[in-house]
Amino acid sequence: MAEFLSENLATIIVSLILAAAIILVVRKLYKNKKAGKSSCGCNCYGCPNSSVCHKNKQ
Repeated sequence: MAEFLSENLATIIVSLILAAAIILVVRKLYKNKKAGKSSCGCNCYGCPNSSVCHKNKQ
């Protein structure tokens, strides 16, 4: 087991860093969605998908 870890240490470290980055991005997107913020970062004027993001509440 120790031999496997020593041979693949760089791959394991890079994989852990990438997994942490993905988790942080997904967490940030979830928090923004829950807070009602737009995920694209721009205004909705002229956006073809504005009806998907902000459905009319009737």
